[in-house]
Amino acid sequence: MKIHRNRQQQPRLVGRKGQFTLNIVKLGLPRLHFSDIYHKLLTLSWPQFFILICLSYIITNSVFAFAYLAGGDCIANARPGSFADAFYFSVQTMATIGFGAMYPSTEYANTVVVIEAFFGLWAVAMVTGLAFSKFSRPTARVIFSRVAVIAPFNGVPTLMYRAGNQRFNQILEAHQEVTLILDEVTSEGEYMRRFYDLQLVRNQSPIFALTWTVMHPIDESSPLYRLTAKDLIEQQAEIIITLTGIDEIVSQTINARHSFVASEIMWNMRFVDILLRTPDGGRVVDYTRFHDVKPVE
Repeated sequence: MKIHRNRQQQPRLVGRKGQFTLNIVKLGLPRLHFSDIYHKLLTLSWPQFFILICLSYIITNSVFAFAYLAGGDCIANARPGSFADAFYFSVQTMATIGFGAMYPSTEYANTVVVIEAFFGLWAVAMVTGLAFSKFSRPTARVIFSRVAVIAPFNGVPTLMYRAGNQRFNQILEAHQEVTLILDEVTSEGEYMRRFYDLQLVRNQSPIFALTWTVMHPIDESSPLYRLTAKDLIEQQAEIIITLTGIDEIVSQTINARHSFVASEIMWNMRFVDILLRTPDGGRVVDYTRFHDVKPVE
């Protein structure tokens, strides 16, 4: 049975790609501090980062072009009053190319050249550092099943979901934490968003290379005990998963996140088998059926 995405829009804390999705307005806090700009730049996507660098490059050279134009005819072999020539001269100066066709001819122009050359060195170092930091950030390519299921396991109703490592490497000392979030009202009538830790049959794996079916038994000690599908929807239930481990290639800690909302929890269903063996004893993981489930027989 193939799973199609449910179009019901329930607010969720963690998106399908592990990103934080809630838009939260924080009142009474100071505005973005200057030191936070570096962190903000690292969180930009690569297309956003590339566009920002291009715009900054064009704007900066335009500012210096206007500075050269303000000095009158201060660039030799440039057309008087030509913004294009001043802009191209600025590009050559910032990149320290120095073709020689145009050069500063006044003290004012030489002063601007010195300022721009110094700024260019600083800007190149900053952009190089930011790009290297983004490249060197450890990332995980962990896939989670689109749905979680509840089915009997050894006679006990069990919440289960799948995780898989999409890279051809190993995640060492992998560890998963699962948290249930429910809307609750206390006996005093106060509303609160309550967090419950879910105990897992196995929350650690020394080597995470293939797939991992994570299981939480719904017994008397479980926060899910005696809750129905309707209860989970009414209480805006969300199950948050965090996975951490060490990438064997770069020897750095990586992490991945995922969540399931109430509409993504399927009852009396179980995952189809995706682990196969080749005639020579090798193992095959069929990711084309990674998200497929079937009814409990």
